[in-house]
Amino acid sequence: MAKSKYYTYTTREGDTFDLLSLRYYDEEKLANYIIEANPDYADVVVFEGGVKLIIPIIDEPETTETKAPWRR
Repeated sequence: MAKSKYYTYTTREGDTFDLLSLRYYDEEKLANYIIEANPDYADVVVFEGGVKLIIPIIDEPETTETKAPWRR
């Protein structure tokens, strides 16, 4: 099994999962990767400062296609 690659991040007051996703992945929609890596904080909307999180490094994220199947 390959070793997981990730960054560690210590939150600043006011951080949110979508803000971290935008910062690390340039896409807010990928926040689910960060939430899944940090299940103890899945219910947090806005973080206080000082929370240590794992930010997975993703090579090719799986995104939901919004195009019709015949246009893919």
